[in-house]
Amino acid sequence: MKVILKKDVKNVGKADDEVEVAEGYGRNFLIPRGLAVIANAQNKNLAAQKKGAAAHHKAQAADEARLLAKQLQSVEVTIHVRIGEGGKLFGSVTGKDVAESLKQNQGLEIDKRKISVSPEVTGVGDYEAIIKVHPEITSTVKVHVVAQ
Repeated sequence: MKVILKKDVKNVGKADDEVEVAEGYGRNFLIPRGLAVIANAQNKNLAAQKKGAAAHHKAQAADEARLLAKQLQSVEVTIHVRIGEGGKLFGSVTGKDVAESLKQNQGLEIDKRKISVSPEVTGVGDYEAIIKVHPEITSTVKVHVVAQ
């Protein structure tokens, strides 16, 4: 029996895939639970439309991410930190600090978990923060760490 999956089913397939399953499995398990529909012409067309729309949204998100990445490459962030004796920092400079500075100064709201500062900030100076804008697209921002 051919069915089109509405949701991901372990060991069977992903959503919107057309798969061949046993007659009893399809009629008694997948269809009653709303996990699949019979693969007729109408349902095949609906699945094809969903796949096309999903591909379009994915491409659009990637384009927006490329624009944001290009915009971020020219951005420089200045973070003021407290310095102790011997030029050592109190605490550390993290992605959270960079995200807050980007929000205040540039108006860009970026999730702090997508920002990593490398190499580790050990004192006053210039560093780079790598921002994961999209799963395949990253950008770098210059971070200037200055004493308060």
